[in-house]
Amino acid sequence: MFRQAYDKASKFTQPLIVTYRFFDKTVDSGLGSFIILNDEGWIMTAAHNLEVSFAFNQHQKELKEYQEKVDKINANKQLKDSQRKNLARSIKPNPKWVTDFMIWFGADGIDIQEFHIYGDHDIALLRIDKKFIQGFNDFPRIKDPNSIKWGTSLCKLGYPFYSINATFDEATKKFSFPPNLLPIPRFPIEGMYTRNLIAGKSQDGTMDIMYLETSSPGLKGQSGGPIFDSEGHIYAIQSKNVTLPLGFKGTVEINGKKVEENQFINVGIGVHTQTIVTLLGKHNIKFDIAS
Repeated sequence: MFRQAYDKASKFTQPLIVTYRFFDKTVDSGLGSFIILNDEGWIMTAAHNLEVSFAFNQHQKELKEYQEKVDKINANKQLKDSQRKNLARSIKPNPKWVTDFMIWFGADGIDIQEFHIYGDHDIALLRIDKKFIQGFNDFPRIKDPNSIKWGTSLCKLGYPFYSINATFDEATKKFSFPPNLLPIPRFPIEGMYTRNLIAGKSQDGTMDIMYLETSSPGLKGQSGGPIFDSEGHIYAIQSKNVTLPLGFKGTVEINGKKVEENQFINVGIGVHTQTIVTLLGKHNIKFDIAS
């Protein structure tokens, strides 16, 4: 059902890698997805994929306050060396302060020239230099929110089940990926459009925070990627998952003892096409709509 739609979506769905280094010098990475919207360089992803940048800004403030306290103690000549060392050690840094980070949008050297982040809707609209999308000719069509139908079979696409083992060079202050990283394989998963969910109002009170629910969960690595129908038209972008109780228990045997366990279903939650269309229009971002 989705073979041709998969081919279409693969052309505008790209990997987004978030790599960050902590105060304790450990390095971690996350993998998500983004969508190339048009030939002007606009892309779209889930806002939570960019959270590390906000954490970095907050942690820099905390790190500066920590360093100022340590420097003040070390500059106090009225204290003995042992006292200064003990006082400085008593001020505990957070080992998980983010000291360095990189967000990689499918290629090296890509800088963000313009952006609009809507954390309450979990959507980010960003413009990159359009030279980086030269050769991309197949852009998505966003489904008209007035024509979407419950019960439609949908597909999610992204980059789950893949590890990013990045390293950080202290001398150059740069991250590096392993040489065999690319290409990152895509992975689709099917689900049915079950219902809409309203999660209150936006902070400015002008919009409903609207999500679209699917009968299957999105997979880690698909965040920010498209949720599309059999024609490749985008209904939503993957945001998160919700675990719902089924209201009954199942019995399993563990070490010879029968144990009852509550049963659940995991469903996917995507940013609704109504939100996507409204925000793209608000910022005069060119896109194609499918009726």
